[in-house]
Amino acid sequence: MHLRLVGRGALAAALLAAPAAAQTTDHAAMAQRALERHILPGFERLNAAAVALDTAAKTACAGEGPIDAGPLKVAYGEAFDAWAGIQHIRFGPAEEDNNGFGIEFWPDTKGSTPRTLAALVKDEDPNVDDAAAFAKESVAARGLMALDQLLYDPAAAPIEAGSYGCRLVEAITADMVATTARMLGRWRDPWGGFLTSAGAADNPVYLAPEESTKALYSALSDGLQADIDLRLGRPLGTFDKPQPRRAEAWRSGRSLPNLLASVAGMQALFETVFAPAIGADDAQVVRNSLDGFANAAANVAAPIDVEVATPQGRIHVEALQTALGRVQTEVASHVGPVVGVTSGFNAMDGD
Repeated sequence: MHLRLVGRGALAAALLAAPAAAQTTDHAAMAQRALERHILPGFERLNAAAVALDTAAKTACAGEGPIDAGPLKVAYGEAFDAWAGIQHIRFGPAEEDNNGFGIEFWPDTKGSTPRTLAALVKDEDPNVDDAAAFAKESVAARGLMALDQLLYDPAAAPIEAGSYGCRLVEAITADMVATTARMLGRWRDPWGGFLTSAGAADNPVYLAPEESTKALYSALSDGLQADIDLRLGRPLGTFDKPQPRRAEAWRSGRSLPNLLASVAGMQALFETVFAPAIGADDAQVVRNSLDGFANAAANVAAPIDVEVATPQGRIHVEALQTALGRVQTEVASHVGPVVGVTSGFNAMDGD
């Protein structure tokens, strides 16, 4: 139950009650819900979206002349929706072999993606025709942000069927199929077992029952913080110097849809895993803050890179950032302490 107490005595009572609350947390049940109802379905959707994207790329490149990029771009958007919705699960298979960055290398603070792609095209690097070789290419040449550059660069000429550009697009989409299938497979075995057997004598990853809960809580808390700092903070820049080109996927106009899909994914994690464990009152506080974010998002009518470029639009984006900060604060106050964990390392900080 959410305690609405005031005064020094009330604070002491709350502090004494917190360990008892944490001890009642069923960490194994939370991990099982996370795996079966959130993680596996999320990576299944991502893999299916990657397969559909690869099929669209092959279809577009099978004709003659400039490709019809319309269906390919639709599939690209659906793949980005699927990724943004599960991207907060950055531990386990996403960290292995840079799998997560192989799906999306961003933020790209040094402009590596356009430079790496330009070098591949200039040299007509044959690695695009060898899946194993392409998988070893820099993450800057792979994944969704590479497609953002190739399909939406306003200065680029249309991609011709049969050209090196088409072979490169197909190499990227096929690599995404392989990468998402690898992450899904690794979640099925062994990472699903690691997560759901935390504290078992033979578990080499999660040495105590609460460690699986800490990993899931960090995914929620750090995912929210990453959206605040990266998806919103980077393009906001300063009032005198906004940075619209620092917005995620600005070429394809995906900056706002990606943010909304990301928050929706974390809301699903909260409802599936944490809400049943923390009680109705604490859960409602978090839901109220999510409603506040949704209300703020309704006022953002254009991509984030477009909004930050005008004073009125900047106000809308700042309000969105404030609302999301409130969500993160309520999660820190009404989720972590109740289940007895705090946040850990944020894998999004790897760039």
